[in-house]
Amino acid sequence: MYILLQIVDKLFLVFMLMLFARILGSWVPELQRTKFMQFIAFYTDPYLNLFRKIIPPLGMLDFSPIVAFLCLGIIENIIKRLIVAFFV
Repeated sequence: MYILLQIVDKLFLVFMLMLFARILGSWVPELQRTKFMQFIAFYTDPYLNLFRKIIPPLGMLDFSPIVAFLCLGIIENIIKRLIVAFFV
């Protein structure tokens, strides 16, 4: 059970870091054309687009990533609790 919890923890950490890199990379247009940012955008944009549909940008500010991070943390917590409940 402990190993499974660590795997879930690491997967969510990697995805959160990718989200963070995507957000920072969106501020620099030159970075968006790199293969690295295209790779990150390919995996993070579908998740971010879910929240962009609900919370449209207000001018130049996009608050949807904040909600995306909060929801990702809640999902991670739920999955970890289900793992603990299943193995106990």
